[in-house]
Amino acid sequence: MEHQTHVIMAAIVVVIVPILFLIMAKKPSLIPTPVQNVFEIYIQFIDNLIKENMGEKGRKYFNLIAAIGLFVFFGNLLGMIPGFESPTANLNTTMALALMVFLIYNIEGIRENGLSYFKHFLGPIPAMAPVFLIIELLSHLSRPVTLALRLFANMTGGELVSVVLIMLVPFLVPLPVMLIHLIAVFLQTYVFVVLTTVYIAGAITHVEH
Repeated sequence: MEHQTHVIMAAIVVVIVPILFLIMAKKPSLIPTPVQNVFEIYIQFIDNLIKENMGEKGRKYFNLIAAIGLFVFFGNLLGMIPGFESPTANLNTTMALALMVFLIYNIEGIRENGLSYFKHFLGPIPAMAPVFLIIELLSHLSRPVTLALRLFANMTGGELVSVVLIMLVPFLVPLPVMLIHLIAVFLQTYVFVVLTTVYIAGAITHVEH
């Protein structure tokens, strides 16, 4: 059962986040509460990120990118609550997320460009196409690996350091350690969301070789 903890933690995030949004959507305040402000800032951030990288046509990916960001954020954050673990501190979770992003951006690239999507794997010089093909394939195949490992390593490392330091100096360290961990939670969410957006944007851009 212990090896399935990350599945339970991920399920908790999947259930709690939509409920949170439903509560917020039902009772929006004309004078925004701090929580409402945070959600509005997040929505604005995702909207601006999409417009900067994909323009107006990228709006159809808003729900997808926003949902991925919320899952990663709350998944990261869950590990800061006593008795819980971050599902993102498990390689199975981060690899599943990374593979999902990998499949989505390639499928969308093919859907937007047809077979022309594969032209960007061949590079701008026809004579160098075999070399570019190998380089591009390696580059694309490494994306889900690096995406998964970066998130996993940072969340796992953050949790381990927090636990060790709190055990060694329980009365002096907790607050600074929690602050550092919280910064990592935000930073890793930001990196994952930005890279997801950039990958999708790169795939749906029309090839002009």
